[in-house]
Amino acid sequence: EGRPLTSLYEDVEACRAGYARLAGVPATRVAAGASVAAHSGVIAASLPAGAEVLTAEDDFTSVLNPFHVRGDLKVRAVPLERLAESVRPGTALVAVSAAQSADGRIADLPALREAARAHGARTYVDFSQTAGWLPMDADAYDFTASVSFKWLLGPHGAAFLVVPEDFGGLTPVLAGWVAGEEPWDSCYGPVAELAHSARRFDLTHALFTFAGLRRSLDLIEELGVAAVHAHDVGLADRFRAGLAALGHEPVPAPGSAIVSVPGLGGRQPDLSRAGIEVSNRAGNLRAAFHLFNTPADVDHLLDALTG
Repeated sequence: EGRPLTSLYEDVEACRAGYARLAGVPATRVAAGASVAAHSGVIAASLPAGAEVLTAEDDFTSVLNPFHVRGDLKVRAVPLERLAESVRPGTALVAVSAAQSADGRIADLPALREAARAHGARTYVDFSQTAGWLPMDADAYDFTASVSFKWLLGPHGAAFLVVPEDFGGLTPVLAGWVAGEEPWDSCYGPVAELAHSARRFDLTHALFTFAGLRRSLDLIEELGVAAVHAHDVGLADRFRAGLAALGHEPVPAPGSAIVSVPGLGGRQPDLSRAGIEVSNRAGNLRAAFHLFNTPADVDHLLDALTG
């Protein structure tokens, strides 16, 4: 017997609340959407013409491209390790991933936060590569986002945006009927009253995605981020130690659950045929360790790289 459509929206709200607890903010500040790129687009649309946006070189496209396609913003890219020191008077926004998708390097977010505060810049952090294994304090930044299908173990089709209590000057340019204070009364004609919470930034929900994500968020919360962090980073460190024994030097990313090895990306097809799924990112072999991995998996990968 099928579930009533309205009951699936209960899953959306449960996911909103669960993600809010992970992020350390009230659920009223969490918008439920579909992609980080869409959330970035809402933030980009809020900036005045000529505003400077500071980014990290080669960060994930969804964090960057919406600012570039505006065409009238000054987007400046610097190496990740120089991000905090590159904030300057006139910088309107700093946008960065908490951990780099390509190689797992973790941004110095406390230093960035202090630099942004000193110069009156706002901050936008994408936690897609860390939410679920690295403690997240979304309240420390103006805007944060994350997809659900990576470390949060959910299906594709959901992403979250955290905004300040006063919405940070954002306009809900993508708002549809679900963004109304009374959604079922907002289906026809312009929305008469936008939601009083961050739900005004919601996008039409992929309902079956949220039905699955609800259970994934429950699992992460039951285990606790600290335990997940210890497991994931422990496996990554085991891999780093094994790589050193083999004479390989990964990209320096201390404390990250992601390990990227220059020059080995070409091994990815052979490893895949052997049942080991890793990524080839810009010629680097990228291994990301999570709850479904074991020490035996690490050793199996190292053995495969030995051959």
